[in-house]
Amino acid sequence: MRALIVYCHPRPGSFNAAVRDVVLAKLAAAGAETRLSDLYARGFSPVLTDAELAGYLDCPANQAPVAQDVADIAWCDTLIFVYPTWWYGLPAMLKGWLDRVLLPDVAFLMPDATSRVIRPGLHHIKRLGVFTTCGASWWLTALVGAPGRRTLLRGVGFLLPRGRRVAFAAHYLMDSSTDASRRRHLERVAAKMDHLLRGAG
Repeated sequence: MRALIVYCHPRPGSFNAAVRDVVLAKLAAAGAETRLSDLYARGFSPVLTDAELAGYLDCPANQAPVAQDVADIAWCDTLIFVYPTWWYGLPAMLKGWLDRVLLPDVAFLMPDATSRVIRPGLHHIKRLGVFTTCGASWWLTALVGAPGRRTLLRGVGFLLPRGRRVAFAAHYLMDSSTDASRRRHLERVAAKMDHLLRGAG
């Protein structure tokens, strides 16, 4: 098993870091190879530039600005996101990673002479994990439509094969969390990871 963890939080001591550490510990216990992409720590630029947009469909030259990230995506069979939910959605840093890295001929195939629709291209990724924290309550997040969760589980998930294993956990009302609620959430993340990794070789 080869797991890529895309981690997105600006503060090293955040609760999201504790979630990340649980994820990494579970992967280590399962004997997985891991690559951690800490977007803030590495200074990843989330901005899709004019030049990149102009060459967006020029494959494989479009991969050059994010070659290491593309290599990580090609390498992994398990993809895990750990991030805070801000304004019900993904942080700009993580949204920019999706914009710049999940490119044509990397994550999907563009319409062509044989197909009028975009086709999935991440058939090698069998497991998708999404772990987040939310300031809002569950019901308010659901009322707004949970766009961050939908982008990853449905949008990115569409690019993966049918039968993929999926895990999701969110700590809602994070701003009024307690030691007990955070501890329970880390236990929930651990259980979700056990489900995600069940049967993995």
